[in-house]
Formats: sequence, structure tokens, C-alpha cells
Amino acid sequence: MTQGAGQGPVMRTETLRDFRVPVDEPVTASAPYAVPTGVPGEAPVYGEYPAYYADGAGEPHAEQFAEHFAEPAAAPLSGPVVMVKAPEEPADADPEGYTPTYRDLPVIGRGALGGPGDTVQVQYVPQDDPTGPGPLYVVGDVHGYLAELVTELQVQGLIDANGSWSAGNARLWFLGDFTDRGPDGIGVIDLVMRLSAEAAASGGYCKALMGNHELLLIGAKRFGDTPIQSGAGTATFQAAWLLNGGQRTDMERLQDVHLQWMSRLDAAVLVEDHLLLHSDTTAYLDYGDSIEDVNDTIHELLNRGDADITWDLFRKFTKRFAFRDEETGPQAVRELLGTYGGSRVVHGHSPIPYLLGEVGTEDGDENRGPEAVHGPHVYADGLAIAMDGGVTMAGKLLVRQLPLND
Repeated sequence: MTQGAGQGPVMRTETLRDFRVPVDEPVTASAPYAVPTGVPGEAPVYGEYPAYYADGAGEPHAEQFAEHFAEPAAAPLSGPVVMVKAPEEPADADPEGYTPTYRDLPVIGRGALGGPGDTVQVQYVPQDDPTGPGPLYVVGDVHGYLAELVTELQVQGLIDANGSWSAGNARLWFLGDFTDRGPDGIGVIDLVMRLSAEAAASGGYCKALMGNHELLLIGAKRFGDTPIQSGAGTATFQAAWLLNGGQRTDMERLQDVHLQWMSRLDAAVLVEDHLLLHSDTTAYLDYGDSIEDVNDTIHELLNRGDADITWDLFRKFTKRFAFRDEETGPQAVRELLGTYGGSRVVHGHSPIPYLLGEVGTEDGDENRGPEAVHGPHVYADGLAIAMDGGVTMAGKLLVRQLPLND
């Protein structure tokens, strides 16, 4: 599909649509790849959320930031210091890499896990007004586009030229889908984990929701090409991950710390009358009548370590377009708001050009490119806000403050 004509770069990655979960289609793996050089072998080990890191520990791929901000100068700590002891984690055997199978799909070895952590220090920066919350921001789907994320966070004043949190007591929510399609999904996760520590130390916070691509990456790592009996036939997480833009460099750099972080993410949250979700689907209603029930149920199911159960979660949160129809869409949003609270749903998952019907329709013109995305898309009688600007299709990575000024 040719996209993005006349709107900057052409399609960023040659991946198929994320609209169907693959079942029986054969997928041929790409040629063997080289592990990037200059990347440290381990990611930092963190404690309970939010994670606190030592200086530099949250930037294992700092060379990728070179064009966006300079190396921060070391400075002595002053003021109160938070001391956190990272948990001890057993290390598994070294990764075996990828080997062909009868399906010609890679087998994912159990990579070396993060080693025991050291006690780390985070400086506490007092705020001018510690009594009230700061401004609220949301970030749409990133999909591995680390450079674009850094640029947008700087534009909004959330990070400085050194890539450090600079927004004081501001609150920042990521709506999920950190990896796949783009070049550096693990770098994106590392950045978000580091910013969560820095924001908390400044009186604010940086948090994230679980997207369907987090479920996909967790499944690909845990279950590989194990056959799964789904309602539509036999499938594998490995095939689905590759088909939906899985990057082998991400899998090579994926550590236990990243898996733990992803598996602990909530699926839904209510913040200042905004119901934040990843997917534009009513599937959340299948998991509970309250936000707490939904999050607890999904965590419990994911922690069972069952491939079929994880696949069912992935399939349900891959559904989309529940709010798009002019007649049924507003009612679907009202059902979610009536159950979980809030006056508006804010979601990612479905790129705004798809919601506008410009590309991605079953019988649409494949040669049409998406219109330029200038900001979030408010629709469904004003009850829904879409935040996926389509960065994977030469669109825009959106970072915006809530509430929006429509």
C-alpha cells in the first residue's frame, strides 16, 4: 500500500496492515540479521513502579540521541535523595539467537535477563506548588520512532535539550504501542522508564497504558512459534509479530526488565474526566465493570503464562473502529463512559487517516495517501479523541495537553 503521497516521507516501514490477526497465512522470515554494535548487553533493573535509575542507567542506547540532545554534564546531588534497592533477578542462559523451523520462522531463545541491581540515587527537585497536580499530557502510538518522540516531547517542553524531564509536576500518559514497525522500540521503552523516574522525583509522573503491541511482543518472547488454537484457526505469536512489523533488533535487546514493565501496565485509567484507553474497542467491557476490575483481570490472565489466554487478550485489543460509525459509534463510547466514568474517551491504536476513511478501507484505492495529520481527531459526537497520528505511515506522532481546545 502506497501511503503518504505529498505529505513528507513515504511509508516508513514495509509492513502489512494491523487490521487482521493472521491465522493460517505462511510467513517467511527475513534473512539473518546482525546484532547492532555499541549497545550494552543489559538493560537497567528497576524496582516497583515508578522505576528509579542511576545516572545514565536508563539510556542504554544514548548514541541514538546524539542528533537531538547533548550528553548531560555530571552534577553533584543536592537536597534529599531517594534510595531504592533494585530486586535481585536470576540470570538465564545466554540467548541462542534465531534458528529456522519447519515453518521457516525464527525461534526466540530465552535471552539473558537483567542481573542484580545496585542501589541508585535520584535527586528530589522541590516544586513551587506541590499542593496541586500539574498539566496533563497524552502521547499517541510511538511504534519505535524514538527520534520523533524526542522531538515532540521537547516541543511540548516535557524534556530539555539533554533529554531529561523538565516539566516539573506535569503528568504524562502514553497510550501504548511502543514497539514494532519503527527502528528502536526498546529505546522508546528505555526512555519512558527513565522519564518515569525523573518525573516522579520532580513531583509529576510519566505513566503508560498497555497496547496490543505490548501483548504481541510479550507473546512472541514467551511463546515463540508455539501453535495456538484460536477461534479462526491455528496461529503463532511469532508469525503475528513478524507480520505486524516486529523488529529483530528489538527482540535481541529485549530484557526481562522490559517484559516485567510491559506486563505490569494498566489497560485503562480515568484522569480528570478523561477515560484513557489504547484501543477504540468495547472489548474492555469483557473484563470488568470498573477500571480496577479490568486492570486486575487482565494482569491476572497475562500472569498465567498461558499462550491461548494471552492470544485471546491480543485478539480482543487488536479490534478497532468501534466509535467510527456515525450511528453506532457515539453509543459505543457512551457505553464505556457509563460503565467506567468520564465524559470523553481518549485512545490510540487506529491511525487518524484510517478513522477518516482515507486509507485502509477494504475496497479503497490503494494508491491514495493519507491526508496531513495536524492534531488529534475529535469524533463520535465529540465523545472520542483519537491520538494515533499515523507516524508509521508518514503521519505525525502526537503529544498533546488535555483538555483539548476543540
